[in-house]
Amino acid sequence: MNQKRKTRLQFLKNFRETGAFKETSRKVEMEICQRIPTDKDIVVVEFGMGHGNITREILASISKGSKLYAFEVVPEFCDHVNDSIKDNRLVIINDGAENLKNHISEPIDSVISSLPFSFFSEEKGSTIIQNAHDLLSDQSTYSQVLLTKFNFKKFQAVFESCEIMNLKGFPYEYIYHCRKNPK
Repeated sequence: MNQKRKTRLQFLKNFRETGAFKETSRKVEMEICQRIPTDKDIVVVEFGMGHGNITREILASISKGSKLYAFEVVPEFCDHVNDSIKDNRLVIINDGAENLKNHISEPIDSVISSLPFSFFSEEKGSTIIQNAHDLLSDQSTYSQVLLTKFNFKKFQAVFESCEIMNLKGFPYEYIYHCRKNPK
């Protein structure tokens, strides 16, 4: 069986955890990573690493002294990325994004997420967004890809600045770019 078919089957098997039936498009990978600072060493957190498509784009964008913490709940996806991406800047965390503060206490410069907020309870979704906001440095961004605009208000309730982009295709993909501004 070819790799694309294997990947699709793994996403379908884990649909409730991933909220995806396929990997993100190249357009999404590029757009969601556009707000990552590239001119200094930074800390990036990725929620929902999957098979590492966005992970690879993040690693291509960040400096050699930067660090990427990638959260993923599906152990097989963690194993796949660990076997296929050899980069000492990447730290794979086999845990849910709601447990961010159990793993990271340092300031974060960027969050990139493909989490399926539509499948989360209100409490779990709010905890993830608030914990990320708490650890983000001022003027840092949280970028989220979803297949719906439905969750945008959850981000607006926490972040000082939010915008939404629609990437046309099948299905439509929306990217929320949110910024933490100093109060």
